[in-house]
Amino acid sequence: MPLSTVFTIFVVAIALSFFAGQRKALKLRSDGLSLNSLPFYHGSWLIIAGILPAIVLLAIWTVVDGSIIRSILISELPSELLSASLGEKTLLLSEISNIAEGQSISPNFELLSPLADRYLALLSISGKFKLVLALIVSLLGLGFAWTRLTPGFRARNHFESTVKALLFACASLAILTTIGIIFSVLFEALRFFESVSVFEFIFGTHWSPQIAIREGQVGSSGAFGAVPIFVGTMLISAVAMLVAVPIGLMSAIYLSEYASSRFRSFAKPLLEILAGIPTVVYGFFAAITVAPMLRDLGETMGLSVSSESALAAGLVMGVMIIPFVSSLSDDVINAVPQTLRDGSLALGATQSETIRRVVIPAALPGIVGAILLAVSRAIGETMIVVMAAGLSANLTVNPLEAVTTVTVQIVTLLVGDQEFDSPKTLAAFALGLMLFFTTLCLNVIALYVVRKYREQYD
Repeated sequence: MPLSTVFTIFVVAIALSFFAGQRKALKLRSDGLSLNSLPFYHGSWLIIAGILPAIVLLAIWTVVDGSIIRSILISELPSELLSASLGEKTLLLSEISNIAEGQSISPNFELLSPLADRYLALLSISGKFKLVLALIVSLLGLGFAWTRLTPGFRARNHFESTVKALLFACASLAILTTIGIIFSVLFEALRFFESVSVFEFIFGTHWSPQIAIREGQVGSSGAFGAVPIFVGTMLISAVAMLVAVPIGLMSAIYLSEYASSRFRSFAKPLLEILAGIPTVVYGFFAAITVAPMLRDLGETMGLSVSSESALAAGLVMGVMIIPFVSSLSDDVINAVPQTLRDGSLALGATQSETIRRVVIPAALPGIVGAILLAVSRAIGETMIVVMAAGLSANLTVNPLEAVTTVTVQIVTLLVGDQEFDSPKTLAAFALGLMLFFTTLCLNVIALYVVRKYREQYD
């Protein structure tokens, strides 16, 4: 059954359940009985007890049925394929899925074709079974909920308890997702550090992750010193922030404190358009316009500027993240109570003094948050760096030379056919782990600043 049909059935079931519960409550009230809760909560209780368990069951079944089907298919592989490794069996399952969808002709087509039919049959059985089971669970829940709809039933308490449980589940899901991401990266990074020394990775100054697959292969040094990559990341981010923070912050101050409402009404939307431009467009602009312009300007000044430089990437990236600083800072500055401004002006301070000594310090926690968001955006940018700064892992702090960043190297390492037993591929997870700790340190610093000034202005 198509997903749209299932969704439509559940929407209709939810609506009917709600109106049925509400109608029964209204009938009880029309009979002169006093209800403990409003009719709305009676209808909501019928949805919770009758429909919610079926939705949970469908969600759980959808998550686990893929693993069950894969296990069945692996157990039914032909005898000549049973000796394959786990990775090879995973590829065989992908081939079976592609054959079933008619999108691939595998070299093992004759062997896997019966399994493709088996795969389609299992999907059909699973879909029918879970729908029938969900229907049974839903009917049982509706029957149970219907019998509980009495005048003294505390429907509101049950409804609010369920909503609190759902909110807690959503919050827990977000936390568990973060923990899952951390551990998934951590485990693969530990596998990498079994092959490469942690000391070499953190303090090494040469990055060349090519691993020789045969003896005497040229150009396969296998050096995993990450210092050049992180220096390049910090260099480009620093250039970007030198552009974005002053321009964005000054724009926010002008728009919130000096600009007329007419100018602000069209200037702020125009400024925020920069955030909607795809990064690949910025990359083209950096590679085709900014980089050649900087190279020509450097030649006139007697400087050697690389065709792909950290300066070109940082300048364009800074322009891209101006709206992050400007828009958020503008909102924070506008949130400062007007009474603080009026009190400062009443004491004889000028408008500029009021902004410098009252408004900005009071809004500093939010401004720090905006800058931190901009820094995270700069560190995570990939496309502009690929097109304007290149892929060379050079250890330099000269913005006129070509450098690369962590995210670019992660993409490079994970492009194409990969073998996840190779240090070259696992290096991407080690870089991701280090990038996580870098952003964590930035968050700690930002929280320290925020708490310091909140204590001062609370």
